[in-house]
Amino acid sequence: MYYRRKIDDYLNSWKADPAHKPLIVKGARQIGKTESIMHFANDNYENVIYINFVLEKKYMQILADGYDVESVIKNISLVNPSFKFVPGKTIILFDEIQENPDVATTLKAFKIDGKYDVICSGSMLGINYKKIHSNSVGAKTDYEMYSMDFEEFLWAKGYSQEQIDSILHHMLENKPFNENELSIFKRLFLDYCVLGGMPDVVKLYIETGTFSGTLDVQEQIRLDYEEDVRKYAEGLDQTKIISVYRSVPAQLAKENKKFQFNKIEKNARSREYTGCIEWLIDAGVITECNCLQFPELPLKGNIEESKYKLYYPDTGLLVSALDEEAQEDLRVNKNLGVYKGALYENFVAEAFVKQGLGLYYYKKDNSTLEEDFFVRTQNDLIPVEVKSNNDKSRSLSSMIKNENYSDISYGIKLGDFNVGHANDIYTFPYFCAFKMKEYLKKKDL
Repeated sequence: MYYRRKIDDYLNSWKADPAHKPLIVKGARQIGKTESIMHFANDNYENVIYINFVLEKKYMQILADGYDVESVIKNISLVNPSFKFVPGKTIILFDEIQENPDVATTLKAFKIDGKYDVICSGSMLGINYKKIHSNSVGAKTDYEMYSMDFEEFLWAKGYSQEQIDSILHHMLENKPFNENELSIFKRLFLDYCVLGGMPDVVKLYIETGTFSGTLDVQEQIRLDYEEDVRKYAEGLDQTKIISVYRSVPAQLAKENKKFQFNKIEKNARSREYTGCIEWLIDAGVITECNCLQFPELPLKGNIEESKYKLYYPDTGLLVSALDEEAQEDLRVNKNLGVYKGALYENFVAEAFVKQGLGLYYYKKDNSTLEEDFFVRTQNDLIPVEVKSNNDKSRSLSSMIKNENYSDISYGIKLGDFNVGHANDIYTFPYFCAFKMKEYLKKKDL
């Protein structure tokens, strides 16, 4: 069974645009890229030409006679004469193009020719993307895909768009959820935190109605990520890359979540690991949250490059990296201690990234003043605090009241509570994080 994804609407809009360019879909492995692209292709084209450069090495020489459309199609047809190339009714799918990045050089020719639609994708595309980008400047459109977000998970569970949009309405109207709504959405959210959004994990859970076997699938995905390091990390210390990847869960459990190299290896220096972190970010298996020099706008030009936090882009994989019992502990809310806050903070980071929001935080030197995340509207900088308990939000209140932080007029608190508003702080349940971008956009209207 195919589960609806957000890329579906994007692909339909892409096809409907008469000026559309060849498309490159980027993202980590096993997030559902190929399945979604094939679903779209089979529904919209008479002829689907699918070429996977990992599984079908026989196609590696299709550029032997040049990058023009006629030569490429001739060589594809020599390998597989059953393929039919009918102008206006054919789509060509180049998968795993990180194995053959020169294919991107043909995209300009396909764009000018205009007879065939082309989509490229790859599980490790980010690693070779500089080369791919330089070979196809101005001739392609990029789309960043992630594992399923909470909204896609709710679609898979059978919830209607009206039911899902009711969450946003509660936020905008500052209307608390009733007891039944709050209980159901909290339970669904906890299930999603345990599972994450990897399609194979979600499908197994929905088809069986249980969590049985999902941990095994998650562990295999993490092992596959580490195997990709050994396969694709050329010119870097592969052991160091894997050490960074494995250290993220433990470092998130620390009170000071700033990533510290000496937690990996005593006397380790940042210059020894910087390339490793960049590699993992490019591969899509970790995300970086930048530390602001000062809580003010603009955000991108205001970061302290030596300070950052690292998260897993899929909270389910983070939970699976803990003790085997951690899944059950999270579902019944026990035995997590300091890690409860880390898990929910990771979920918020994941939700923000999947909405296209940047990740920024602030921690003042020699002070207790700190904030987990920052988002922005056209004119406001909004601190976002993720609470694992009901303690007072001293840093959040201080920032709102302090005249030195002139870009901040209100704050947002996410935690295990209902919708509310007091003292210029808007409170929302954790599960509302996936609607944050829409909320900020509509709140400003």
